Amino acid sequence: MKDVSTTVRERRTIRRFSAAPVEQERIISLVNEAAGLYESEGTPHWRCLYFGTPESREELAESMMAKVTGGRLGKLLPAPMTDLLRRQITGTPAHVIFIAESAGTERERDENYAAVSSIMQTVQLLGWEQGLGMLWYTDPLILSESFYKLIGWREGERFAGILEIGSFDKAPRGRKRTPAERKWTIIGEDSRQLEDAAPFSAYNVLRLLNEAVWAPNDGMREPWRFIYVTGDKTEASGKLQFSEEAPSPPFLLVVAREETDPHKQDEDYAAVCSLIQNFQLLARSEGWQVRRRIPEWVYDRKRCESFGLRPLERIVAVLEAGEHKRYSNSVFPIPAVKITIN
Repeated sequence: MKDVSTTVRERRTIRRFSAAPVEQERIISLVNEAAGLYESEGTPHWRCLYFGTPESREELAESMMAKVTGGRLGKLLPAPMTDLLRRQITGTPAHVIFIAESAGTERERDENYAAVSSIMQTVQLLGWEQGLGMLWYTDPLILSESFYKLIGWREGERFAGILEIGSFDKAPRGRKRTPAERKWTIIGEDSRQLEDAAPFSAYNVLRLLNEAVWAPNDGMREPWRFIYVTGDKTEASGKLQFSEEAPSPPFLLVVAREETDPHKQDEDYAAVCSLIQNFQLLARSEGWQVRRRIPEWVYDRKRCESFGLRPLERIVAVLEAGEHKRYSNSVFPIPAVKITIN
């Protein structure tokens, strides 16, 4: 990416696209590059489907509108409104549907969903640098039997959303983000005032978080919180009996607030994953690596609560300093991505 900091801050959600076509090869290139920029342990499993021809967009519109046109809502909405909704779908140059594949454990399911959410965010950032706008769409109203059949839904998969993609004439004005320090807790000594030169110092972590918070989040819910743990022996960390998966301080716990509504839970989890991806891309642009993990112990409520985890919160990832080295564009090979062309 050319200028990660500027792109993260300037990217906007676009809802009105021009009629200019977007080449299929361009979309595939964006998805592959985004996948190559995702760094985490293990091998996540996900897939996506591309709808870019007039015929495929018509078919997609039919399935997305099935609940509206075939249900009670369709009888209440006037025909011009349903026609407008259909034209918005068919008139958008490209749609890419992202799906986290099924897995045997909760941890693996979260790893798959975290990966596909993070990759969607990177596709948006890369596209923005090329003058492409996007809308990350997840409305449950589109999840009909017809839609599931069209995308070849398999048991256990999680729908991450649709990226609607196209060129645009005008970007909306950005809305303010809550500074990261207002959602920041330190366990141990607060060394921010020292402006420590070490990449993963509290000062540098908080500095990058204040840029990373420019992540997409529906309705500006900003469902994240940050717990930074230093190497000091504190009463809280001393209570924990970690396994061999224990992180070495300092490390950062990125926490998500959990809504009671399952759809909002998924949206908020994806938003937090997007923020983490922003953070990793920003760190990499400065020449230092961040290790991102979902260790098994984060599913142990008692251990998590000793770090001050509140009710209706969960740890999305543990971030640690990795090997400090300067990257080139060829360090991470681009994997083969499962893209179905419709």
